[in-house]
Amino acid sequence: MVSPQSIETIKSRVAAQREDIITFLKELCAIPSYDSQIRAVGERAEAEMKKLGFDDVWFDQMGNVVGKIGDGPVKLLYDSHIDTVGIGDPDSWDWDPFQGKVENGVFFARGACDEKGSTPGMIYGLALAKELGLLEGVTGYYFGNMEEWCDGIAPHALVEAEGLRPDFVVIGEPTKMQVYRGHKGRVEMQVVAKGKSAHAASNFLGDNAIYKLLPVIEGISKLEPELGDDPFLGHGRITVTDMHVKTPSINAVPDEALIYIDRRVTFGEEPQAELERIQRLIGDRKDIEASILFYDDPSYTGFVFPVDKIFPAWALPEENPYVQAGVQAGKLLWGDPTPTGKWDFSTNGIYWMGKAGIPSIGFGPGDEIHAHTVIDQVPLDDVVRATEWYALLPALLQK
Repeated sequence: MVSPQSIETIKSRVAAQREDIITFLKELCAIPSYDSQIRAVGERAEAEMKKLGFDDVWFDQMGNVVGKIGDGPVKLLYDSHIDTVGIGDPDSWDWDPFQGKVENGVFFARGACDEKGSTPGMIYGLALAKELGLLEGVTGYYFGNMEEWCDGIAPHALVEAEGLRPDFVVIGEPTKMQVYRGHKGRVEMQVVAKGKSAHAASNFLGDNAIYKLLPVIEGISKLEPELGDDPFLGHGRITVTDMHVKTPSINAVPDEALIYIDRRVTFGEEPQAELERIQRLIGDRKDIEASILFYDDPSYTGFVFPVDKIFPAWALPEENPYVQAGVQAGKLLWGDPTPTGKWDFSTNGIYWMGKAGIPSIGFGPGDEIHAHTVIDQVPLDDVVRATEWYALLPALLQK
């Protein structure tokens, strides 16, 4: 049982570290880390972990940074991806997206919400848990990884290639300081149409690949009413997200066209069945082919971990003891049980819980509606308060 004195000590210690926590966040966001180039920001996190007394810090083969603290038999891992999307058009920002700005207690910068905002609290929280004896029976890990390029691939490699399999995971994607317990999954597909090129002046000699995809695109746009639904995760979604064309020139009939499809799946929806749904739109045509995407791009270290782009839906029940540990942490710290919820987007939970079955919850500052936008932001009070929750949680695990 955690004593009231321990709670007050957590709060006072975090308050004393407030400026260090905020400075650490600003320095993380000041380091560009898009396109999964996380070495520099990983080194900044490495330096902070060493300063705070982590027992070991290293980079794995893929190039993610891992910190270890404590020596208990139960492994608790805090997962925070430290890469970001790019900034897009620089002129669309009203401030430097890396230096950021603070306004009314809110820090605006690329990655502040998604998801560097959780990293300071996780690292400082684990160090504080060790200092206050709250890590008894637990080994804590901080996992600063690359996620934007392919959800779940970094933890999948950590378990399969590095042999580090945690017993519990906290995902630091933004949750509005609530305990999230699941989200829809995703299947990424492509449809390729083959045609025949010809000069645009003699277009009747060609076979336009773009035109072949138009009825498929229209069919996809009408699919959502027939997709699956779940009381907690919600309704399935499908979107054509990109199109590429191969043509000898802009004055020629294109001989190949390709579309990408993002299919958000809820419980009961299987990847192969979703591929077959698209194939039914195509019919028996031999010049159009649908397939599930495959990922084998190397990381910045050259490490390759091939995976199909299948990301399962997952959820833990509200009454699950691990979910309730997160809820109880909020009640002990702030007087009310922490509400539970779910993400609309997907996270590394697609591997941790969706594929590996490792109990996982989410907790982090920020609101996902600000992710990937030019108003990427996080409330600084929540960044600091989250540290209290990360410090307390290890003491509430059912070991």
